[in-house]
Amino acid sequence: MTEPNLVLTGFMGTGKSSVGREVADRLGRPFLDLDDWIVARAGKPISEIFAQDGEPAFRAMEAEACQELREATGQVIAAGGGAVLNAANREALAAGGTVICLEADTGVIARRLAGGDGRPLLSGPDPDFANPKGGLGSGAGLRGRVPSRQARIAELLAQRAAAYAALPHHLDTSRLTIAQAAERVMGIAAGLAEGGHRIPVGRGARTGMERSAEEGATAHPLHPPVPPYDVLIAEGVLAEGAGKRLLDAGLGPGRCAVVTNPTVERYWADVLVTSLAAAGFEPRLYRAPDGEGHKTLATAGELFQRLADDRLARDEVVVALGGGVIGDLAGFVAATWLRGVPFVQVPTSLLAMVDASVGGKVAVDLPQGKNLVGAFKAPALVLADPSVLRTLPGVEFRCGLAEIAKAAIIGDSMLFEQMAGSGPPSLTEMITDAVRVKVRIVERDPFESGDRAWLNLGHTFGHALELISGYRLRHGEAVALGMIAAAELSAALGRCDRTLPVRIRGLVERLGLPVDTAFDVADATEAMGADKKRRGRGLRFVLPVRIGQVEVVSDIPPGAVTAAWETIRARQGVEG
Repeated sequence: MTEPNLVLTGFMGTGKSSVGREVADRLGRPFLDLDDWIVARAGKPISEIFAQDGEPAFRAMEAEACQELREATGQVIAAGGGAVLNAANREALAAGGTVICLEADTGVIARRLAGGDGRPLLSGPDPDFANPKGGLGSGAGLRGRVPSRQARIAELLAQRAAAYAALPHHLDTSRLTIAQAAERVMGIAAGLAEGGHRIPVGRGARTGMERSAEEGATAHPLHPPVPPYDVLIAEGVLAEGAGKRLLDAGLGPGRCAVVTNPTVERYWADVLVTSLAAAGFEPRLYRAPDGEGHKTLATAGELFQRLADDRLARDEVVVALGGGVIGDLAGFVAATWLRGVPFVQVPTSLLAMVDASVGGKVAVDLPQGKNLVGAFKAPALVLADPSVLRTLPGVEFRCGLAEIAKAAIIGDSMLFEQMAGSGPPSLTEMITDAVRVKVRIVERDPFESGDRAWLNLGHTFGHALELISGYRLRHGEAVALGMIAAAELSAALGRCDRTLPVRIRGLVERLGLPVDTAFDVADATEAMGADKKRRGRGLRFVLPVRIGQVEVVSDIPPGAVTAAWETIRARQGVEG
């Protein structure tokens, strides 16, 4: 069955072509620019069509093209803003798929069109308008007055307002990069609520690769066995059609195993089960005890027994409804039951939304260490609904913030500054920014053979702290402490400025996370030896170089590691 078209329209300068090409690239679909179609059919540029044949001739060719696109062909199409002024054209484009109108502020449009030619409707030069660098969402301002051009833009926008308002979906690109606008477009096409995001994984997406922090990064081709999947981030996505999202991902209908714990079950199991049943699934609830202490082979064995009793088949789905522990446990079971069954992540904690649910690493713990028995198991779908976080205890929310801070330190200096300052624009945007960092690393290195090790920032120290505390220290708290220790180690080795650990410690404290804890350094050092990230008998440490850049370092002198431990060890009593 052919997928519906995705049509981007709107006034010139709103990003139809650039965003359309980005969306087509991410989704692996063909891209068609309606203006290019007309130019090819006419055999001359649009400016010549207007000059020689007149605007009515151009509009007639536009109408012909729209009628040819009535059928769904799975294309991403950029349609000129004048094409949708005709109601018949709007109807034809909508018949073949989803139509989204891109918008932008008048001043932004004028800036984007500065110095351009081939715009017959914007006649006359604009000598007072500078030609600033930067494209969609670059943030560059006007360097002069633009009375004639901007006034003409405003006039045309007023004339077209009613036609544009008749379109069902709208997206303001004024303050978005091309990557961000493409993500919003895909979210709208996926039926997500306004402000929702669809992040494709494993389709070669360039999710924010233009960030300066990524310059010089090593590229790793995506290994063929990793199937593509979507991460959907939107308020209300759990209640509003979670079952349909599974169907859209090619899963079911049929039986499915929903793995959760008693705490999450109390709040969200009925919501998910109702949505799955409405889509034709037959959900069966499987309960695992709360807590990291139960993420074991014994608990997995109990789930295997249940699956065997229910005879869950190879094409039936395991759904993880819960935080990182449930996601890891259910994912491990899905990866090994019948040598692998489909798996869906529905994270209910902030930490799971931004980290554990994305990337396809699943595991259980042994007494000797955390996540020692595991597999790579990509989910078929991730549904992250920020609205469920209202039932999350404050301490768990803060633990999730630790993982967002980690993502910011690794690859998003803007996100770090937002967290250290007045805060991100919204919870959904903050989650999305953190997921973007992880996705672009995972796509380069799905099996942790290179750059993916960056995601272990704070974890070599943090996992040891978790282990010696008997997991009384939460994962996010341990990672926060581990990031401080890693920054202190980096500064001691001369790999970063001395102010960096101060900034990282300041952010951790601002987020309400611990900056020190009581522990025995010898015990912590010994616990490091069980860390699964070692190579041979040596440990590797992920060290921050600056905000937005980290590196992996081996063969660090034991004395330097001990000194780093001391920077986060709480002193007992008062010295002196």
